[in-house]
Amino acid sequence: MSTRVKVGALEVAAVLHQFVQRALAGTGVQEQAFWSSLEQIVRRFSPRNEQLLARRDELQARIDEWWREQRGQPVDVVRQREFLESLGYIVPEPGAFQVDTENVDREIAHVAGPQLVVPLSNARYALNAANARWGSLCDALYGTDALAPALPAGAPYDAERGAKVIAYVRDWLDQVAPLTSGKHADATNYSIEADKLVVALENGSRATLAVPATLEGWRGPSHQPEGILLRHHGLHFEILIDRKHPIGATDPAGIADVVLEAAITTIQDCEDSVAAVDADEKVAVYANWLGLMKGDLQATFVKGKGTMTRALNPDRVYSAPGNKQLTLPGRSLMLVRNVGHHMRTDAVLLEGKEIFETVLDAMVTVAIALHDVRGGGRNSRTGSVYVVKPKLHGPEEAALTNDLFDWVEDALGLPRHTVKVGVMDEERRTSVNLRACIEQVKHRIVFINTGFLDRTGDEIHTAMYGGPVLRKEAIKTQPWLVAYEKRNVEIGLLAGLRGRAQIGKGMWAMPDKMADMLATKAGHPRAGANTAWVPSPTAATLHALHYHQVDVRAVQNELQRQLQSGKTTGVEELLQAPLATSTFSAEEIQSELDNNIQGILGYVVRWIDQGVGCSKVPDIHNVGLMEDRATLRISSQHVANWLLHGVCTEAQVRETLARMAAVVDAQNAADPAYRPMASNLQGSVAFQAACDLIFLGREQPNGYTEHILHRRRRELKGLS
Repeated sequence: MSTRVKVGALEVAAVLHQFVQRALAGTGVQEQAFWSSLEQIVRRFSPRNEQLLARRDELQARIDEWWREQRGQPVDVVRQREFLESLGYIVPEPGAFQVDTENVDREIAHVAGPQLVVPLSNARYALNAANARWGSLCDALYGTDALAPALPAGAPYDAERGAKVIAYVRDWLDQVAPLTSGKHADATNYSIEADKLVVALENGSRATLAVPATLEGWRGPSHQPEGILLRHHGLHFEILIDRKHPIGATDPAGIADVVLEAAITTIQDCEDSVAAVDADEKVAVYANWLGLMKGDLQATFVKGKGTMTRALNPDRVYSAPGNKQLTLPGRSLMLVRNVGHHMRTDAVLLEGKEIFETVLDAMVTVAIALHDVRGGGRNSRTGSVYVVKPKLHGPEEAALTNDLFDWVEDALGLPRHTVKVGVMDEERRTSVNLRACIEQVKHRIVFINTGFLDRTGDEIHTAMYGGPVLRKEAIKTQPWLVAYEKRNVEIGLLAGLRGRAQIGKGMWAMPDKMADMLATKAGHPRAGANTAWVPSPTAATLHALHYHQVDVRAVQNELQRQLQSGKTTGVEELLQAPLATSTFSAEEIQSELDNNIQGILGYVVRWIDQGVGCSKVPDIHNVGLMEDRATLRISSQHVANWLLHGVCTEAQVRETLARMAAVVDAQNAADPAYRPMASNLQGSVAFQAACDLIFLGREQPNGYTEHILHRRRRELKGLS
């Protein structure tokens, strides 16, 4: 650890102390007051948090004991519920209430669309995500497998493929912006006359817009516009007209592209997708958030034979009907995800003891956001700060989160409930108590979501002693998961989140499989979710098509009507643990182990050796999957469960680890920064970390992977 600066009873890493001094400049917050407030908050927060973490462990120990007693008996979910209620794991349902969050930006409260999650540790990715508010539909279709097999890198332009893209875009325009006569493929000219879109057709007739799309604005002269802005289901899209463009020059109407409003919101992540184990790495994450909030973040990188510099996009300005001007954000509305309550950091010590990292995140990220709140609203137009809180266990922890942000607001001189909170429904104890959790933050909640990944990891760990779990693919089809997805939306609607908050769905984890995403991810808006996670700006553009296909507001209205009858998904349906009822074949066992362990090693080796917390990792079939700590939690807990119940042996797991290390080495052979594992298994810190995650998996609180990953990376960096 670098040198420390003594501030009151705090000992602050010098690099963090220097950064905070720079970050506070221009916010109106005095440096001494910041550190004094942090100390006070740590003293208030820590005893309660320690008790709540001990409560987690106590509950899990009792649940483990209960499952041992049930071995060999049919699982009775009614008895299980009664047991969990007697423990206080399930709390009484609160009475009727409605959330009353105020000053929420329209991107969260009223617009349904994709949401990106991006590691805040990578400035280039963070900028790409922020700028993914608008995306080229033609590029997204042409450059992926959305319409045809993906092109190899560097392939020359394929005219036949381009023609398919153009035809698809014209057909799509006919669906969302139909004309009073003819089709967009027949258009020869677009113009604005008397504040209306007029389309000249090849047969000499003229057409205007029919419902449902509306004309919102245009760029350039009205008789010869460069861009035509339309809106459908609350989302904007722009028809770009450029007769000098290679595509526009061949189009009768000069259409060069259609640009969609895509990533409406982005979660800039300090948690599962980053590897920040010391003050230096933590400051690097915070520095990118500071650049985003001040609007001056840049990233320079090599591309082709030259370099490029990326910065935040400006707003988009249009002429609008009524001789007005319309300005739309050029960037995604940004939320920031802090770490969970279970993490500590030595970036700040209080009386020689590491403080809870969640407190540091709260103070620093909200203080940085003052540059936006008090600096003209580059991000939030309503003066709000949006913080996503992961890995909360039940309403008591939600209540502590609410108090934490009360204290932060007071420390930074912010009006009450300036800080808005997203509660991730990713732990079993939160799922069964979701209404009670929402009630604890009802004045500041703006987001709930479901996430198969962490939720499955917690499901496996909670029922660890109940028996062997199903194979991972089979778990996705189990009743508990269907109930979890339905119940989250139902509770969100009943609590009044519609028009005030996002009800979200989880990640599409295969960024190279866009055709499959187009075919399946429309299920999220159809379920009543007004946002869902995507892994890339391109995926955001393509997923935006689903929100034009599905009117989420109408879906939520119908669900709300149905819910008035009082029929909702019950808690018992959530309690059906995904346990196997028959044995597995030897081939099934080895196949599952190969898949899990290859994925564990492929992710962990980059985390430990290179500090990469989220990356596209090739699976055992060389299909790229977006991996972060949530996917690691599933795989490591799955193998730990099968070891516990004798589905596989330790020797079999160790043999698989050694064999898969060679596979992962081969997959990363072209990476000059990669450190091979197979040639020195004992000497590879990354390989040993993977072993720890499996063989010590049962001992990890709630099956989390962070403690092992942090310890092993610190070992590699010589910090332990």
